[in-house]
Amino acid sequence: MTRSLEALGGPATLSAMSHDDDASYKTLFSAPEVVRDLILGFIPDDWLHGLDYRTLERVSGSYVTDDLRDRADDIVWRVQVGGEWVYLYILIEFQSTVDPFMAVRIMTYVGLLYQDLIKQKQVLPRRRLPPVLPIVLYNGDGKWTAETNVADLIPRTPGLLAKYVPHLEYLLIDENRYNVAELAAMRNLVAAAIRFERPENEASLMALIDVLNEWLAGNPELKRIFALWIRAMVLRHSRNRLVLPKVRDLKELKMTLTDRFDAWIREYEQKGLEKRPRKRSQKKVSKKASKKGLEKGLEKRPRAGRGLAVAAAIGAAVRPVAERRDSPTWHSDHGTARMLG
Repeated sequence: MTRSLEALGGPATLSAMSHDDDASYKTLFSAPEVVRDLILGFIPDDWLHGLDYRTLERVSGSYVTDDLRDRADDIVWRVQVGGEWVYLYILIEFQSTVDPFMAVRIMTYVGLLYQDLIKQKQVLPRRRLPPVLPIVLYNGDGKWTAETNVADLIPRTPGLLAKYVPHLEYLLIDENRYNVAELAAMRNLVAAAIRFERPENEASLMALIDVLNEWLAGNPELKRIFALWIRAMVLRHSRNRLVLPKVRDLKELKMTLTDRFDAWIREYEQKGLEKRPRKRSQKKVSKKASKKGLEKGLEKRPRAGRGLAVAAAIGAAVRPVAERRDSPTWHSDHGTARMLG
């Protein structure tokens, strides 16, 4: 029987993530394979797709000042093009609300990056600066409404002043624009990460772990990184009501989650029995009505899994665990992005 995944105490806001959660995302996008799949799977550009991502190299983000560090979680990579470097500036935006001045932040960060490259004497020949691709990866619930070009934040001005209006645009990757079917058709690590944020139920989460474990065969380090990230994601969406020990790989994570899910269900059912025992005739009616109501709620829910937790459909009394008839197939044998070399 498939267990539904409901939020414990309401959906957790991404802006309230702990430093551990931030670190888990930084770790995920610190893997070159993940950065490569972000570009190959989510940025439609033939020139970028033709680069040699075996040359990807992480760049220190120490140039971001302390006051700005508290406002953003940035990762910088560079890749070689004909012996020269192209910098990929990735700003991963985790807030649940849209920052209307993100373009200003990006302009500031790119300027700081260039200042640091000049200071470290890493400019190109003839005092040229390397190109930078600023990326914002947004995984909030609402639609991204902020301007992507800083020039669009400034009123149009006549005459000479118009010439000096700054122009700098960032590339927005909004996870909300991709549905489950599109993501499932991609053999892509970033697509898998987005799907982990939207599981329909426990069964789909476990199936996706199996798929990822198969994809990453022969890459124990990336398995470890994804296991740490998935564990942090589950804890965050459950508002830390689940107690999960540290894990070393995806196989161990799946075993741990299975044990904890089963224990949590048993505990919740027992609490329901102790809190409000019912007569036999009342219980039959309640089970039938509860299951019907839950299934309708699941069908109407616009984005299942955003508030991930391991909750059975249990109310004040014992309720049956609903089974979704329309659970999506999470495994895909074909893809759109190249995978692991």
